[in-house]
Amino acid sequence: MHLVYPAVLAVLLFCTGLYGVLARRNAILVLMSVELMLNAVNLNLVAFDVWLRDTLHAGQALTLFTIAIAAAEIGIGLAIVLMVYRNRGTSDVDKLRDTAEGRGDSPGTGPAPAAGAQKAEAAA
Repeated sequence: MHLVYPAVLAVLLFCTGLYGVLARRNAILVLMSVELMLNAVNLNLVAFDVWLRDTLHAGQALTLFTIAIAAAEIGIGLAIVLMVYRNRGTSDVDKLRDTAEGRGDSPGTGPAPAAGAQKAEAAA
């Protein structure tokens, strides 16, 4: 088997996934792009395992481990995206980034002092 064919396919898959991660706005499409990148890595692992004729099949064993990690990653990632969508009404990555930055509020303004006053009243 020629090593070039699966290697070129893996490069194309990885580049497609990388473009999806960098260019997409929807969090679900970003997760799908990460899965494409992991599948490209899996294809390379299996191709090099067959090409090197490894008797232990370490590349295939590592591929199974990578598939298990990818399944856990997509499960947790989808759960997070669904909870964010329920709370915010959108799965747009840019709007989530704005939420993480505090939407421009300075630390001294907003509801934080009121929450601190309520804690002080509850403690007294």
